[in-house]
Amino acid sequence: MKYRLALAASLSLLMAGCLPTRPSPPPVTVVEAGDLSPETRQAEAERGQWLRTHPGWSFQGRAAISSGRQGGNARIDWRQWDDRNYMVELIAPVTRQTWRLTGNAHDGSGRLEGMPGGPRDGELAVVLLRQATGWDIPLELLPDWVRGMMAAAAQPGRVGYDAEGRPYRIRQMGWAVEFQEWYPAAGDRPALPRRLEARNEFIDAKVRLLIDQWNFQAVDSVSDERE
Repeated sequence: MKYRLALAASLSLLMAGCLPTRPSPPPVTVVEAGDLSPETRQAEAERGQWLRTHPGWSFQGRAAISSGRQGGNARIDWRQWDDRNYMVELIAPVTRQTWRLTGNAHDGSGRLEGMPGGPRDGELAVVLLRQATGWDIPLELLPDWVRGMMAAAAQPGRVGYDAEGRPYRIRQMGWAVEFQEWYPAAGDRPALPRRLEARNEFIDAKVRLLIDQWNFQAVDSVSDERE
């Protein structure tokens, strides 16, 4: 409990303007997969194939996280070395305090650094983060969602597409993920989400992300990061 209170006190110092607001976008006509043209379905399949063959990636951006009455804004740096190992850093924009969660998506284990009293280890990174911060963040699902794909490690859900054939809304495991803005394709890299929101009304949790930069070049290894 004392760790959560200490973190909650730190979060209260976060700058409220970390994740800028924007005018409400015009309504989107959501298209079911069966209503997409064959060309659009093929293009989306090729986008997913490209992403699956590039399992190492990173992004930097801004996050707004809330779970019940617990919440805050922060800079976020997510590094995914492969389909198993990841590291997430949250950085307070005012105090520059940093929390680092290193995890393994296959067994769910994690290590949280930046807490009073030193690092904390847990068999489940999701539970470790919830106990320390009060946040419910779908860590095992976000690596796919944040790239605009159905989470492969979860039960099947439903996808609705926008007029350009990009995923607009994913419903999976009690979460509704809405893709509000995209980066266009560049070179051989396909279109990628720029702004998204994941909401779970059953547990009163929400994660909003504004991604400033994507990187699909080689990222540092897990061992390098821990040295």
